[in-house]
Amino acid sequence: MPVVANAVYVGGETRIDPENLDKTFEIMRDSGGMGWIGLYRPEREEIHAVEAEFGLHPLAVEDATNGHQRAKLERYGDTLFLVLRPARYLDAEEKVEFGELHLFVGHDFVVTIRHAESPDLGIVRRRLEADPTLLAAGPQAVLYALLDQVVDEYEPVVRGLENDIDEIEDELFGGAPDVSRRIYELHREVIEFQRATQPLEAMMDALLRGSEKYQVDSELGRNLRDVQDHVIRVVERVNTFRALLQNALTVHSTLVAQRQNEEMTRLTETSLSQGEEVKRISSWAAILFAPTLIASVYGMNFDVMPELHWALGYPFALLLMVAMGIGLWWTFKRNDWL
Repeated sequence: MPVVANAVYVGGETRIDPENLDKTFEIMRDSGGMGWIGLYRPEREEIHAVEAEFGLHPLAVEDATNGHQRAKLERYGDTLFLVLRPARYLDAEEKVEFGELHLFVGHDFVVTIRHAESPDLGIVRRRLEADPTLLAAGPQAVLYALLDQVVDEYEPVVRGLENDIDEIEDELFGGAPDVSRRIYELHREVIEFQRATQPLEAMMDALLRGSEKYQVDSELGRNLRDVQDHVIRVVERVNTFRALLQNALTVHSTLVAQRQNEEMTRLTETSLSQGEEVKRISSWAAILFAPTLIASVYGMNFDVMPELHWALGYPFALLLMVAMGIGLWWTFKRNDWL
């Protein structure tokens, strides 16, 4: 079985490290201590001993072994089943990596099942072992410490996402070519982060109501409310990030449309300018064509032609050329072709 941690705590001060799970169960029964068992990506048959000993609900065990669950809190009799989605920000890749942590919390046991490297539960164990008074509160103290660790690890993620959004705002108006791809990728990560954090608000409300109902230690209740405050702040920041990125997408679309309109305007102006040039060229071509036509007619080598031997034929031809040229020029000028 992929057991990564296995200990029994008695009175918050004594830690016993059994050599196997059967020994753990025996010590728990004899000492009345709390068992804390940590598993890493177990198969269904590998968790059977824990399931049978603590009476874990089959549906919860199935969820814990299959993974890919949303953050949630469910109660099966006297056992709480929680799914948490820890996260960490990878500076090198500028991405958020999400994990999955399942918790079974009973009156004298805690079973943790991890499906990723994060969070480091060893930090939580050392913290609790350094505070026997807190650890003496039993499984509820472990639950609080695990929640606190997961929520604390959200803070670097929030700072990383905030920095990425600031960079996107600079790139957005700087005309960076790949800014749209980065906005979409970051928007997808923020949505995933929102799915991991938003259910925690309802989960913390339920835990606080349960702490009053089951008379949980008052100091532990205050600690849970502190975690709740952190959760609310994280959720509010994540909601703000999503709104900012949606606005960034809108602004980016507007800027792209504006650039396209400016480009179309330039193309239109260019086309109009080219059209004016074509009209001018065509006008002058027509003006020059008229005398050319007359000269071509009178330049034919035929013996019998009208006005061929007329004394005024030459000046008449020149006058006709000038008259047609002036007439065409006046016509084109009136129509704004020249």
